[in-house]
Order: sequence, then C-alpha cells, then structure tokens
Amino acid sequence: MRQQNYRLQVAPRSRTLRRMSKSLKRVRAALENAGLAADIVETELSRTAQDAARALSCDVDQIAKSIIFRGEDSGAAVLFITAGTNTVDPDKASALAGEALGKADAALIRAQTGFAIGGVAPVGHLTPIRAFFDPRLCDFDRVWAAAGTPTHVFGLNPGDLLRLSGAETADFTG
Repeated sequence: MRQQNYRLQVAPRSRTLRRMSKSLKRVRAALENAGLAADIVETELSRTAQDAARALSCDVDQIAKSIIFRGEDSGAAVLFITAGTNTVDPDKASALAGEALGKADAALIRAQTGFAIGGVAPVGHLTPIRAFFDPRLCDFDRVWAAAGTPTHVFGLNPGDLLRLSGAETADFTG
C-alpha cells in the first residue's frame, strides 16, 4: 500500500481570507465571534475521520464527526457530533430526538447547515440545528472538526466545541 504524504498549513486570516469559501468563512467567523483562537488547518485530505487523524497525527477519536439525520416527522436536520471511531446508534439517536430519524440527503444538509457532505462543520450553520455531543470527545484535551470544506479542519478544547455547538451531551453511540 502506497503511503501518502500529508501537508499541514495554517490558514492565516490575512493571507487566505479572500480565497476562502463561504463555508470556511462562516466557521472562522463563528470561532472568532465566540472569542476562540482555534487554528484552521488545511490538509490534503480530511473527508473521513481516519484521513483527518492521519493528516493531523492524532488519535482517530480526536476527530469530531458531524453526522446529520433527518427527523421523520419534523423534516428537520439533527446533528450528532461523535468521536471518530464511534457510530451513531439509530435507536438511541431517535429516542434522544423524540422522533424516528432517517437519512438526511445532501439537499437538506446544505439547506439547513450551509455545508456540503464531506465538510459539515459542527458550528457556523445557516440556521440553528438541534445537536447532541458524544462524551467520548471529552476524554481529550484537543479535538478536531471539519471547518466547512473537505480539506479544512479546526482544533479546540472539547468543552469549547460543546459550548459553541449548543449541543447536549448524550449517549447515542453503539
């Protein structure tokens, strides 16, 4: 198996802001408005938790995945922020949401969060979204999450991510 080389580059505000996508700008603004000094890092590949962990040389569980479901009754997106190796248990997730959950399609995700699949950030959404937070993430001093694109991530303390996302800590993994 061929090993890929991953390059990390901090995206400084002054040099790259004008080239940033709208999604990346929204994430940066959300972090700045919260008074958080989180670096946004560009990687060659961070579509999966494994890719991101490899690029960042961190544990896969330090990657905070943003998993979106659709409420079957409400039609609203529901966000589950989970550690990289964990999976969302559909029964536990539905119980937390108070309704059956189904697969969210790309159009719903884009409409409610403003992000495309592969770069959904846990913050900076176009509209408020109901969110739940995996307590496993709190086992680390620093976690990394998508920053609005498939190649950008940001790192911060999990407590800050929990607060900024407005999520509720809950057991929804299986």
